[in-house]
Amino acid sequence: MTEHSKTSHILILISRYYADVAEELLKGTKAALDQANATYEVFDVSGALEIPQALATAVDNGLFDDEPETYFHGAIALGCVIRGETSHYDIVAGESAGALMRLAVNECIPFGNGILTVESHAQAMVRANVSEKNKGRDAAEACLGLVRLADKFAAIADDEADEDV
Repeated sequence: MTEHSKTSHILILISRYYADVAEELLKGTKAALDQANATYEVFDVSGALEIPQALATAVDNGLFDDEPETYFHGAIALGCVIRGETSHYDIVAGESAGALMRLAVNECIPFGNGILTVESHAQAMVRANVSEKNKGRDAAEACLGLVRLADKFAAIADDEADEDV
């Protein structure tokens, strides 16, 4: 992972409904952010459906404002939804992913989605484990990659604005 020009401060929203899975995801996320010299704050929510609401509240409070010294430069969602015997899984997985993507796109938030959607706890642990699929790391890398891209686009826009003057 390459470093970028500013220190990124990242919002991590985590559902600890499946605490062991969440902790492993968080371990991978923190390691990737530390490696990139990014800072972060972790906030807990009760479940995957609450993560979009928490992100929307952060946006509403101006924590992602488009200013040089904005508080958060990106966000990461961590959690797990395991299929059960009812259709509740489909609702939680689909609604949380859709709401998060709409927020990220509509508010231009660099975002990494580390909410696992799996058939079993065993599948979740393989995907979360830092020595296996390490999806927490993947979410951090996605977020930081989008932060770098946003920085590049802002620099291009600034250069264009300077040329117009």
